[in-house]
Amino acid sequence: MSADNTQNNDLMGRRGWFTRFLDGVEWLGNLLPHPITLFALFSVFVILASGIASYFGLAVADPRPGSEGEMIAVNNLLSGDGLRYIVSNLVTNFTNFPPLGVVLVAILGVGIAERSGLLEALLRGMVMRASPRMVTVTVVFTGVISNTASELGYVVLVPLAAMIFHSLGRHPLAGLAAAFAGVSAGYSANLFIGTVDPLLAGFTTSAAQLIDPDYVVGAEMNWYFMFASTFLIAILGAFVTEKIVEPKLGKYNPDDIDPDAEIDPNVKMEKLSKTEKKGLIFAGLTFVALLALLAITIIPENGVLRNQETGEIAKSPFLNGIVVFIFITFAIPGFVYGYVTKVMRNDRDVIDAMAKTMSSMGLYIVLVFFAAQFVAFFGWTNFGTILAVNGANFLQSINLTGPMVFILFIMMCAFVNLMIGSASAQWAVTAPIFVPMLMLIGYAPELIQAAYRIGDSVTNIITPMMSYFGLILAVAARYQKNLGIGTLISIMLPYSMVFFVGWMTLFFIFVFVLGFPVGPGAETYYTMPGN
Repeated sequence: MSADNTQNNDLMGRRGWFTRFLDGVEWLGNLLPHPITLFALFSVFVILASGIASYFGLAVADPRPGSEGEMIAVNNLLSGDGLRYIVSNLVTNFTNFPPLGVVLVAILGVGIAERSGLLEALLRGMVMRASPRMVTVTVVFTGVISNTASELGYVVLVPLAAMIFHSLGRHPLAGLAAAFAGVSAGYSANLFIGTVDPLLAGFTTSAAQLIDPDYVVGAEMNWYFMFASTFLIAILGAFVTEKIVEPKLGKYNPDDIDPDAEIDPNVKMEKLSKTEKKGLIFAGLTFVALLALLAITIIPENGVLRNQETGEIAKSPFLNGIVVFIFITFAIPGFVYGYVTKVMRNDRDVIDAMAKTMSSMGLYIVLVFFAAQFVAFFGWTNFGTILAVNGANFLQSINLTGPMVFILFIMMCAFVNLMIGSASAQWAVTAPIFVPMLMLIGYAPELIQAAYRIGDSVTNIITPMMSYFGLILAVAARYQKNLGIGTLISIMLPYSMVFFVGWMTLFFIFVFVLGFPVGPGAETYYTMPGN
C-alpha cells in the first residue's frame, strides 16, 4: 500500500470517527422533546418522585448554622398539603417568576430599536466601514455586540459577513464562520447589559434562595467579566478564522455557489445611506444625553439613585432597576433613529413595534410557565437542597472544593448544551442543583452563573440543537452546494475548542489570580449566614 493511500485511509478513519460522534450528538438531541414539553415532563416527574422519596423517608442533615441536628426531608406533592400547594400557587409560580417580567420589559425597548432599523444599521455600519485588515476582528466583535438584540446577529450579520468576505476575494464561509462564532459561541459576552442578563439572573436568584431566601442576583452581576470577555472572544475569533479556518477552506471556487439559492451571494450589501447616517448620529447623541442624565443620578455622593442608606452604588436603586435603563437606552434612541429615517413618525408606530416584538415572545412565555412550575415544585419538595447538600458533601469527600471544580462544571455545562440549546432552558434545569451545591462549598451565585455562561456559549456553534443552526446551514449552503451538518460543524469546531480553553483561562485569571469581581457588587465567595 502506498504512503498516499495510507494517509487517505487515516484521514477517512478520523473523519469517520468524527462523523459518528456528530451523528450520535444529533441522535441524542433528537430524542429530547421540545423544551416546553421537557419542563412539563420534569414537573410531573418531580410530583411523582416526591411521593416515592417521601415514602422512603429521604432526608439530609440541615447544613445551615443554628440547625444542627435538624433534618431536611422531602415534601410530598402527592399529599393533601402538596395538592393544596399546587392548586394555590400555579398562577403565582408563573407571575412571580423572576425572569418573566424583567425580560419582557427589556425586550420592549430592544424591539423599538430593532424595528426602527437602528440595530441593523449599527451592525452594517460597524462591519462595512472596517478596513480589510481589521474586517475579521470587526466581524467577530460585532457578532458579540449583536447579542444585545437577540436574534438580529443570526439574521442580519451572518449573511452580511459572508457577502463582505466574498466581495473582498476571501472565502465567504470564513466570514460566515467568524460572524457565527461571535454571535453564538460568544453569546454571553458583551459590552452592554442585554436581555440575557436579567433572564439568567432570575433563574440564579430562584436557585440561590433554596439556600439563602434573601439572596438576590442582579442583572449587572456578570458585567465586568463579560465586558472583558468581549475583547478576548474578538481576538480569539479573528485568530481562529485567519490561522485555522480560512487556510483549511482554501481558495474559494465560485462554481460552488448554489444556482438555486434564494439570494444571489454576489449581490453587494449597500452602504449606509445619508438618511441612515443622520439617524445614527442623532440616535448616538440621544444615547450620550441619556447616559449624562443617568450619571447625574449616580455619580454625586448624594445621587438620587444611589443607596440612600449607605451612599454607595452597591445595592442601589440604579442597580436594582437596571432593566428599566436597558428599556430606556434602547427605546428612546430607537425612536429617534426611526423618526429621523421616517420609519417611525408617531406613538402608534412605537406601539406597533412593541406589540410586534411582544407577539414574538409567545413561545418564551409558554416556556416560562412550565419552567416556573418545575422550579417551584423542585424548591418546595426540597429536592434541590437535598441534591445540593449531597453533592457538596461528595465534593468535600474527594477534596474537590477549590477553583478546579469550575473546570468540571464548565465542561458539564458545555456538554449539556449540545443537547439543550436554549440558555434559559438549560439553566432552569441545572441552576436549582448546581447553584446551591457550589454555594455550600463556598462560592457565590454570581460567580457560578458567570462560569455557566462560558459552558453554555462555547458549544452553541457545534450542536444542531441550537435554534438558529438550521438557518446558518441554509446560508452556508448558498456558497457551497450540498454542504451538510458535519461540514459546518467541522468548520466551527476550532472556534469552540479555542474559545473553551481561552475563556476558561480568562475566568481563572480574572477571578482567582487577579481577584476581580465578575460584576459590580458581586461576591466571589459565599458564606452561610451566621458563620
